Amino acid sequence: MANISGKDAVKVSQLLGYKLDHQEGSHMILYNDLPGRPILSIPNHKELAGGLLRAQIKRAGLSAC
Repeated sequence: MANISGKDAVKVSQLLGYKLDHQEGSHMILYNDLPGRPILSIPNHKELAGGLLRAQIKRAGLSAC
């Protein structure tokens, strides 16, 4: 899985129905209005590690494949 920036991860999450709620320090907090969807916390870094991306994708109930 290619590394992407935190801002790019937020853009993709927004395409999937997540909305940027606020930022706490270097973390952007996103929510989804659909019931059962978890709140996501994505670091605002230039490059996110692959393990972090996989964990957020899994947490959102999606698949990276």
